[in-house]
Amino acid sequence: MYSQPLNPDTYTKHIKGTMISENNQMQTIEFVVPIQVSKDAPRHEDLKQMLDSNKDGLKLEAMKRIIGMVAKGRDASDLFPAVVKNVVSANLEVKKLVYVYLVRYAEEQQDLALLSISTFQRALKDPNQLIRACALRVLSSIRVPVIVPIMMLAIKDAVSDMSPYVRKTAAHAIPKLYNLDPEQKEELIQVIEKLLSDKTTLVVGSAVMAFEEVCPERIDLIHKNYRKLCNLLVDVEEWGQVIIINMLTRYARTQFIDPNAGEGIEEKEKPFYEDEQEEPEDTDALAKRPKTMDPDHRLLLRNTKPLLQSRNAAVVLAVAQLYQHIAPRSEVSQVARALVRLLRSHREVQAVVLTNIASMSTRRKGMFEPYLKSFFVRSSDPTHIKALKLEVLTNLATDANISVILREFQTYIGSSDKEFVAATIQAIGRCASNIREVTDTCLSGLVSLLSNRDESVVGESVVVIRKLLQSETVGHKDIISHMARLVDNIKIPMARASILWLLGEYCDKVPKIAPDVLRKMAKTFITEDDIVKLQILTLATKLYLTNPKQTRLLCQYVYNLAKYDTNYDIRDRARLTRALVFPSQGHEDNKLAKHAKKIFLATKPPPLQQSSFKDRDQFQLSTLSHFINARASGYQDLPAFPDDAPDPSVRNVEMPTPVTPVFKSAHTKKKPQKVKSFYSDESSPEDESDEEESESGSESDSESDSSESDSSESSSEEESESESDEDEDEKQRSRGKAKRKSGIGGRQREASESSGSEESESESSESESESSSSESESSSEEESENSESSDEDAKKKKPKEKQSSKSKAPQRGGNRTNLDLLLDLDDIPPAMDTPLLTPSLGGLLTPTPTAQPAQPLPPGASIQPASAKFVPTTTHELLNRFSGSGLSVGARFTRSPHLYSPRMTSVELIFTNNGTEEIRDISIGRKKLAPGMSLHEFAGIAVLNADTTLYGTLGVDFNDTTQPAVFDLVAGGRTFSISVTAPIGELLTPLAMSEADFNLNQGKLRGMNELSGTVKLPSEQNIKVLIDHVYEIANLLQVQSSSDNVLKFGGQTASGKVLVLLSLTIPEEGSECSITINCEKMVVSSMLLKELQSALAKD
Repeated sequence: MYSQPLNPDTYTKHIKGTMISENNQMQTIEFVVPIQVSKDAPRHEDLKQMLDSNKDGLKLEAMKRIIGMVAKGRDASDLFPAVVKNVVSANLEVKKLVYVYLVRYAEEQQDLALLSISTFQRALKDPNQLIRACALRVLSSIRVPVIVPIMMLAIKDAVSDMSPYVRKTAAHAIPKLYNLDPEQKEELIQVIEKLLSDKTTLVVGSAVMAFEEVCPERIDLIHKNYRKLCNLLVDVEEWGQVIIINMLTRYARTQFIDPNAGEGIEEKEKPFYEDEQEEPEDTDALAKRPKTMDPDHRLLLRNTKPLLQSRNAAVVLAVAQLYQHIAPRSEVSQVARALVRLLRSHREVQAVVLTNIASMSTRRKGMFEPYLKSFFVRSSDPTHIKALKLEVLTNLATDANISVILREFQTYIGSSDKEFVAATIQAIGRCASNIREVTDTCLSGLVSLLSNRDESVVGESVVVIRKLLQSETVGHKDIISHMARLVDNIKIPMARASILWLLGEYCDKVPKIAPDVLRKMAKTFITEDDIVKLQILTLATKLYLTNPKQTRLLCQYVYNLAKYDTNYDIRDRARLTRALVFPSQGHEDNKLAKHAKKIFLATKPPPLQQSSFKDRDQFQLSTLSHFINARASGYQDLPAFPDDAPDPSVRNVEMPTPVTPVFKSAHTKKKPQKVKSFYSDESSPEDESDEEESESGSESDSESDSSESDSSESSSEEESESESDEDEDEKQRSRGKAKRKSGIGGRQREASESSGSEESESESSESESESSSSESESSSEEESENSESSDEDAKKKKPKEKQSSKSKAPQRGGNRTNLDLLLDLDDIPPAMDTPLLTPSLGGLLTPTPTAQPAQPLPPGASIQPASAKFVPTTTHELLNRFSGSGLSVGARFTRSPHLYSPRMTSVELIFTNNGTEEIRDISIGRKKLAPGMSLHEFAGIAVLNADTTLYGTLGVDFNDTTQPAVFDLVAGGRTFSISVTAPIGELLTPLAMSEADFNLNQGKLRGMNELSGTVKLPSEQNIKVLIDHVYEIANLLQVQSSSDNVLKFGGQTASGKVLVLLSLTIPEEGSECSITINCEKMVVSSMLLKELQSALAKD
């Protein structure tokens, strides 16, 4: 019998047999024999047979193995036809695993996935919420424009699903649909608006994510949900919290005024404000006084503070950036302890947190000063963590703690990490320049390092000493003399250049030493680096201007050496200075030559030594742009605070009025009350007068009863606990008056006088109405179909209902029984103002009548980036296993945008260890790129086990050329040279455009920008096959053409964003096809034409 295979290519066979032992007894033995499947056998044939079997157990086992392969990064795309057939399986576990597989490969196998659309649509109505959600996820993963209407209809149905998990999945599908078809934005905004009003914490985070992806500019959608988002923030899942906090940070910057504005003015002008006679005189200063913080602003800060204790580092960083950007200065220090706590996390988290702390400490030193020892460097820290901690320690240095910091720096000098030692010496120099009290101490300590055995330590010390001496008013002759003696021993170019600059700048302090150093430098001028040669020229010029008798000939000799140097910068510098110092005959009266001494020996400003994180304030904290100190793709600047606060009443939500149930209770005696009309516009003077008469009696009873029930639900609110009963009665009376003014259907809230208690009552009543309305959502489609007839019936029955409601509708009393509470569940929810998005009311597939014809798009408006229609599967070998000592490397162009830069081409590297031993530390070493090219490295691989394949993504900016990207691959201590060459078709990105825009741009690219050619097609060549061949050759997108004989494709170069337009003209008779390429770059056109001709001619 066969057991389960050890891997897709190996099986074990159990063999039973008999043998005779030493004592002549028969024994039965069983031994296991591994059987290796031939490489010629079909791949994964056993899995396909298991999937085709009738037993659910075999199918489940096969799916588990397939999902395991996917999790390990192995390619299982060839199993797609066998897997997709099991989507109709009755076994729930099999179906869930099939959907997991389809989500992974649906985008790559779009044609086969389209065949199962009907199955996915049926699964959207499955009783199991997991199946409904999986079906919607797979449907949204098929990126084909044809199914956009089906996806839209499925999303609209899922938004009204009773399961929060399905609604969450619908929110995740919205950005996918928007990226596939941006024209659906308006309809998606309506769906997002409904999702934002959801009160389930599982849905809120995903709804805000969809809002940020589709319509972040629609702030009006957040107004009415702002307080709900703040209150639900603590209960939302962690990644949803990050998204909501980032969104609310931008919202607060646009809706609230700066809490730190006018603080200094208040302290300065405070004595004048206390004087009543002088107060009206300074009106401008009075207007600049800090204003009271908005209650909603305070609500956001108060509800995010508990999240500082979150176990998720991203949540803590999100709260930290929120406090940094919108909180008062006195409250920002509350995040310091939480950020220091994150320093015990992994290295990656430490790097991000320390980057944010270093940026914050440049402005707020006292914020992290109590945690100074938390930033001391450990021996186990990697180099980049050590450098960040040094940056933070230097930023926190003050007169009080500088002695502790310098003592810590002194221990770092003896480290074996040379890069870390150099950074420590630079940090000592920064501390010495910023704190004058320790400048001499640091300077003497750095001078002592000049005798260090390590050349890198000496060189870095020389550079720092030069900066310190330049900022000193009194020159240190002894230090300069000591450094001059080190010229012969120091080999680091920057250190040698620093010594020469000091000798030239302070040549009057060492008149005997400087000429001798110039003499030595003249001997080695030819072998010096360019930066040293430039300083030799400067030293010779300054010495000639101060001591011409001794250095004239030496200076001329140096100029002659520089005149014939290979570097043009040195030649130009020598020509310029010679003209100033040694003017030619007839130009002795040159004004510049007369003032040469003032020019070269002018006093130089001291170098400004400041933190490299000082300029990162331009980016929002805890963003990718802030971390890399460069504007990343998709980054949006944080908006500035408004001068005047916008209207805060937009965040007040009108609560729907619940309809009173028409029943009588035998347990309590209640006063009759008139039932309010279902429609807000069906009020009459008689109704208003009746309501005013009964306001003092029945209305007060109902309001007091509702306040009692609401207060029991919102007792945890801090604001509701501080309100008294008298204030509640007064608010109830004010709300009663507002009802009489606005009519039966409307309720208005007084925004300027609302308190925390009133907000909690509003939220609790809103939750009651939402819970009662959830029962009627399932029948919303049936109600919408009969809405027209029901409206007419309601108008006819309106007078009768008003008369009967006065006698039948009982009023809620103060003492309520359990029966009353149960009967309240039958309350009819209020009507929703938003239309139901159902097919019966003209859904997505029904054409919508418009009042006026659609305006044509302006020229160029239809040109948008698009996704690739074909993904290559061909792998190019970069390193074979024989040359790589068991390591083989392949490359595949994925035609997907690279995350680091849209100018880069994504290359998937496939690392396979064919040997028997593991390979460690695979990374990129030295890069040998052509000018204009750039390369983003893949994430390093720590360990590659034997017979294992791992993947890495490389980003290469080829600069629109086919020159190879050459770099060294370091693996297991060995270095291999790798060369990646991209075909011209992989250097393009597709563009979606209309035919009008195609013709317009093609007309602009005539003449030298147009290249044409012909190719002979096979006799039986249809258009679809021809289109597929073009997609394989070039990453372009077909443009809908009005002519059947002309195929048009559009795209652009990935790096330069230059348009590439391709036209194929197929004659009705004959087999010669005409190819026309329009592009500004003739090299791209020529190479693309050759590849197309070669590929189409073969077929």
